[in-house]
Amino acid sequence: MSGKGFFLFVTVLILGACGTDKHHNCQFDFTKGLEKVASGVWKAEIGNPDKVNLLSELDFNPKIDAINNIEEAELPVDKAEITAEVFDGKTYIRFPLDKEEKIYGLGLNFQSVQQRGRIARLHVDHYGGSDNGRTHAPVPFFVSSKGYGVLINAARYIDVYAGTSVRKDTKNPPVLYNRNTDRDWSAQPYSDNLEFLVSAEGVELVFFSGKSMLDVVRRFNLYNGGGVLPPKWGLGFWHRVPTLFSEEQVKEEVGEFKKRGFPLSVIGLEPGWMTRAYPCTYQWDPGRFPNPEAFVKDMAAQNIKVNLWVNPGVAPDCEIALEIEPYTGTHTEWNGMLPDYSMAQTKKIMGDHFSRNAIDKGVSGFKMDENDGYDFWVAPDVAKYPSGISGEQMRQIYGSLMQSFMAGLYRRKNERTYGLVRAGNAGTTSYPFVIYNDYYNHRDFITALINSSFIGVLWTPEVRASKTSEEWLRRMQAVCFSPLAMLNAWADGTKPWSFADVEEQVRQVMMLRMSLIPYLYTTFAHYAFDGIPPVRAMCLEPGCEADPKDQFMVGESLLVAPLFAGETSRKVILPKGKWYDFYTGDFVGDGVTVSVEPGLDKIPVFVKDGGIIPMYEPMTTLPEGPVPVSVRHYGVKASSFDLYDDDGRTYDYENGVYTWIRLVADPAVASGKATVLDDGTIWSFNDYEFKFMTK
Repeated sequence: MSGKGFFLFVTVLILGACGTDKHHNCQFDFTKGLEKVASGVWKAEIGNPDKVNLLSELDFNPKIDAINNIEEAELPVDKAEITAEVFDGKTYIRFPLDKEEKIYGLGLNFQSVQQRGRIARLHVDHYGGSDNGRTHAPVPFFVSSKGYGVLINAARYIDVYAGTSVRKDTKNPPVLYNRNTDRDWSAQPYSDNLEFLVSAEGVELVFFSGKSMLDVVRRFNLYNGGGVLPPKWGLGFWHRVPTLFSEEQVKEEVGEFKKRGFPLSVIGLEPGWMTRAYPCTYQWDPGRFPNPEAFVKDMAAQNIKVNLWVNPGVAPDCEIALEIEPYTGTHTEWNGMLPDYSMAQTKKIMGDHFSRNAIDKGVSGFKMDENDGYDFWVAPDVAKYPSGISGEQMRQIYGSLMQSFMAGLYRRKNERTYGLVRAGNAGTTSYPFVIYNDYYNHRDFITALINSSFIGVLWTPEVRASKTSEEWLRRMQAVCFSPLAMLNAWADGTKPWSFADVEEQVRQVMMLRMSLIPYLYTTFAHYAFDGIPPVRAMCLEPGCEADPKDQFMVGESLLVAPLFAGETSRKVILPKGKWYDFYTGDFVGDGVTVSVEPGLDKIPVFVKDGGIIPMYEPMTTLPEGPVPVSVRHYGVKASSFDLYDDDGRTYDYENGVYTWIRLVADPAVASGKATVLDDGTIWSFNDYEFKFMTK
């Protein structure tokens, strides 16, 4: 059953009738009105919700069986303390906050990990440098340190008061001070409220519980279809060329990568690939690309995929302009018509066009730009769409609709894709797109990477340009540990080797990225099957109560702590348990904060005791058949790791066509063993060499 069908199928209990008078109060009783959907998941419908919400127009399958496999957990909050009512045509929602309770999530934020104490309006937009709610993925989902989370499922701009509002009826009133005489007076008194205001006469709420915050996040991800499993090539290194590059220039660029020994898996073409951009025809320019199908085949013969830039606006001289016009909105973007991707007719017309001009020619995927914001560029809230979806609602889900549409085109071919997008929201967890933007603060990039793990989206801290070779290398080091490793050089043509004094270090970290693909691919398999974010915040790691905004976990065992330009040392918080240096295997610490000075050449990476990291030998392109894998073991604890394998390109894994290989290592006797479980097929590996890193 599709996601749309599932959410229409579930019957939700409504307590209390709402009158037609907009000032009439409609209150919900959470002690009686929650309906259980799955283990640790409940729904409630307040008032009269909009028919269109964040999930209703998307196609995905909630993974109920996987949710039910997570350990049962009741809601750790007093339901009598939760309130919701409809008043004045709006929905008011309140959750209680304990004194030490922390709140995470609430969108793709760039400067803060812990969200208590913030006021925001969750609004899809280009991030403008302030955590005010306007961001590329303002997912209205919060996670509490108490072990529960809630999705406010409304395609509306949502006001959030996260521990800032003080009610007269509070059971925990703030201390009363006299500003004239008390030094402890504060302009922000203590608040025990997490409150939301939704500009609609009702809303659906979905509650998630867990024995840990990670279990809460897992349930949320699985409810949204489970995480994406990209094609294996998508985890290689990506490079985007300048806007007006021709076919020959692209080929020369690819040749230079090979000549210099730099890895490359995907080449990205910017707007110049088509006859017109801003608005777009989505048709190849015959001057720059006289034979696009042959060009794509030539790249494929070198194990390099082609990714194309697009934005939403359809040009009036596009070959389908007259056909698509009735299914577009009232307003334009850079003179381009905006298709209503919620409609079947739109999907048919645009799908045929994209298939004919790109997908059927072998193009591997798309970079879907400018479906996020800047109010002067996108359609305003006064826009109307032929489906009847309002301008405000469409703004909140347009990027999600484009993801659903494009993913569907590839799914019909049983071919996995991986790409980039500028906007998303709840419901896009299973879609094969990674969010990026034009904001460019390196530290904030890392904080956004951490925050993405709470809200069911992927984010990449792309590399574009740098002022110094040090900054260049530090950015390259960080991107090679992100969900998508990309050099986005369309603006100035920067190459990995542009800073000669760090060329070798850049090559080495790019090669490390390629070597880690067996580990990374397994990590994404757990995202798809189990809902575990591939990159996650430290507070989601067992044994860690801290929430730093500059270090993160990758997969089961790797802790990554980037450095930034101008830094020679940094502090790293190590959770409880022994941790070891990734490069040397040396013991570093156990449940302590350490200071590290890695030098310029390396990004600090640590492995937990017993960590097993399967790696390819360094390579510039991914192999097409089985190759040896090096199995690194760290620490003193005997352990095992289930290595995932499938064909790396189709959706056959959803029908059980995949294999787990159990890697068992015992450092006490320096022995390791690989066992293929259930006599499964092996696509990627033909030998396993165990290396015990800790001496």
